[in-house]
Amino acid sequence: MKKMLNEFKDFINKGNVVDLAVGVLIGSAFSSIVTSLTNNIISPIIGMFGEADFSGMVLNIHVGIIKLSLKYGAFLTDVINFVIMAFIIFLIVKFMNKIMTKKEEQVEEKVNEELEVLKEIRDNLKK
Repeated sequence: MKKMLNEFKDFINKGNVVDLAVGVLIGSAFSSIVTSLTNNIISPIIGMFGEADFSGMVLNIHVGIIKLSLKYGAFLTDVINFVIMAFIIFLIVKFMNKIMTKKEEQVEEKVNEELEVLKEIRDNLKK
């Protein structure tokens, strides 16, 4: 049992697990912010052209004794939330890629400069 606890401790202490946990927590908090943005700002603005609240948009279907309520307004709100989150994640990834590309270019430039200096040293030693 002690060996298994030590293995679990080693697993938890790995950076990937801790990073993943932090990412999930931040993602959850971010999701609530996007939901609030959609429900409190975007939905009322879009609702000016139709209904004021998407969550109240329901299609009621009655066939005999079967009653069905399709809450398409709630679905529409979820789709808007998804699009906003996907767009923000796209912007974050794009920004990170730009930073990484810039760093790679700087490293490549530095390596080329060092290579030139080494070639000069080699040429001077040959003379």
